[in-house]
Amino acid sequence: MKKKIKELREKYISNPPEGMTSEDIRHMSEDDLLDMDCFLNEDVFGDDFGEEGFYIF
Repeated sequence: MKKKIKELREKYISNPPEGMTSEDIRHMSEDDLLDMDCFLNEDVFGDDFGEEGFYIF
């Protein structure tokens, strides 16, 4: 797991999300880094959005 976190940290240090700096990423806790990655990569509607069987009346 540490290797994954190190890779994520390097990824976001080289290309920080809007509103953040590479210095912010360096000082983030592992949990915060994982939460940020999850938030930035979540699929809001999922793969099944718009398929048959999904109706709101």
